[in-house]
Amino acid sequence: MTRHTELGPALRAWRERIGPAAVGLPVAGNRRVPGLRREELAVLAGVSVDYLVQLEQGRARNPSPQVLAAFTQTLRLNAVERELLYRLAGAVVPPSGTVPREVPAGVQRMIDRMSDTPLAVFTASWDIVQSNPLWVALFGNPVEADARSSNLIWGHFAAPPAPGASRIERGATHADAFERMMVSDLRRAADRYPDDRAVTELINGLRETNRRFADLWTRYETLPMGRSHKTVVHPELDEIVLDCDIMTIERADLHIVLNWAAPDTGADGKLALLRERAAPAAR
Repeated sequence: MTRHTELGPALRAWRERIGPAAVGLPVAGNRRVPGLRREELAVLAGVSVDYLVQLEQGRARNPSPQVLAAFTQTLRLNAVERELLYRLAGAVVPPSGTVPREVPAGVQRMIDRMSDTPLAVFTASWDIVQSNPLWVALFGNPVEADARSSNLIWGHFAAPPAPGASRIERGATHADAFERMMVSDLRRAADRYPDDRAVTELINGLRETNRRFADLWTRYETLPMGRSHKTVVHPELDEIVLDCDIMTIERADLHIVLNWAAPDTGADGKLALLRERAAPAAR
C-alpha cells in the first residue's frame, strides 16, 4: 500500500474512534457506525461529504493545509498522529508550537510505580519536568534550580555542578557517545518545534558558550537514543557506577531517564542506602 492510498484508511480509523460526545454532538438513537459519521466529520472539518468520501476512497489527493489542520483538531490527533496525517497526505508538517511539558496520567502511574529506580522526566529539549525522591537523593533537586541550569544538556556542556551536588564523570569513549547522542536529539527537537523561542535561545547559548557543542552542532548527525555509562560522584557516598537508559514517550514527546546499578556491587549497595533515605519522601 502506498502512502497516498493509506490516507483514506487512516482517516476512517481516526473518525471511527471519536465519539460524537467528544466533539460536542448530541448522542441520540441507534448509531450503525462507531465514532463519527462521515457527514458529521465533514461539517466539523468544513469540507463537503463528497470530498471526504473521495479522500477516504483514495480518489482525491493533496488536501490543503487548512483541511489537514481541521482534521487534526476535529479528530483529536496527538503530535505523532498529526505528523503521520501530513506525511500520508504528501504535505510538509508545519511547526507545532512549543515543547510540551505535560505528563499524561497513564505515564504518571507508570512513573509512580518505579520508585526504586532513580528516575526523572525531561521534555524533548531536555528541560526537567519532574524527578522522584531517589533521583533527588542521588543527584540533588534540579527542579528547584533556575530554568537554564535544570536543562540536562546545558548542565553537561555549560554549567558547573552546584556546590555540594553530585557530579558525573564519563570515560572519553562514553562521553563522546553521550554528547553526540544528546546534541543529535536536541537537533530533532529544534526541527519539531522551530517556533519555540526557549529552544532557540538554549541552542544559541550553548553554541556561544561551549566549543565542543558548537562543533557537534555543525555535524548534523542524527543518532538514535541509547544506553550510556557513567560514574556519579556523590558528596557522601563517593563513586557510584551506573548505566542509564532513556525511554521516549512519543505521544507526549517526553524522555524518561532511568539509572541502574549492576546487582551485588558496591554501586548497588550505595543505591540501596539512598533508597532507604528516600523512602520517607516517597511515602
